[in-house]
Amino acid sequence: MEFLVRTENLLPPDTPDDVRESLRKGERERALQLREAGILKRLWRVPGRNATIGLYEAADPAELHDALASLPMWKWMDITVEALATHPQEKTP
Repeated sequence: MEFLVRTENLLPPDTPDDVRESLRKGERERALQLREAGILKRLWRVPGRNATIGLYEAADPAELHDALASLPMWKWMDITVEALATHPQEKTP
């Protein structure tokens, strides 16, 4: 299944810089692991916000949840998920 995942980072503004940088580094590393596993397909920044839009692929919503919960900033993220279905125009004859 494919999922469109919107995340916004709500890390408190008073978070120390060293903690913030450590979390960012961990996010990058985990995102690379999810890419290598074929779960994270695409990732876009949202200009002007501390937010992303990602295209994920997982066997089911539970697998997606586990992948998202594995992100270091998980507990500071506002996340919305939309399951995607193939449009008939996308199917090849």
